Amino acid sequence: MEKIAFLDRDGIINKCANKYDYIKLWQEFEFIDGIAEFIHSLNIMGYKVIVVTNQRGIALGKMSMDDVDNIHKKMMTELENKNAIIDDIYICPHDNNECKCRKPEIGLFLKAEEKYDVNKNNSFMFGDSDTDLQAGIKYGIRSILFGSHCDGISICCDNFDDVLKYISKGKYR
Repeated sequence: MEKIAFLDRDGIINKCANKYDYIKLWQEFEFIDGIAEFIHSLNIMGYKVIVVTNQRGIALGKMSMDDVDNIHKKMMTELENKNAIIDDIYICPHDNNECKCRKPEIGLFLKAEEKYDVNKNNSFMFGDSDTDLQAGIKYGIRSILFGSHCDGISICCDNFDDVLKYISKGKYR
């Protein structure tokens, strides 16, 4: 069984677009400081790193799947140049309420299960929104909220070092 670090993309790997906008082109993509080191640390700790990302802009016609694939190819190349490996990426291109893969639903996780033997006791979801956390919880893995707007129930970390400290303790639920 494999330890999986499921990461959201926007707000975790790259800075989010302005409200009601989307990252449509590589030129709009900006890494969050420290993400390459964080992913590299996860790699060293034996985690497979899988991105699970809602990309509603595709359904809205703001960008194409080819645009998103191009962004992801360049993102992975840039990260690999810093010894940070993303093992896989799963994308929901649908609009709200159109599918079972859009977080907070768990379809992206189930898709990953088709390829990876997920050890749910040693895997986690790391995201910046309630829908990310809800998806991880529904899937049965620990979920960590990136940021300081914690609801008192979730595990919150406002920097990558705190996330690494938390997961290295092995206290998952």
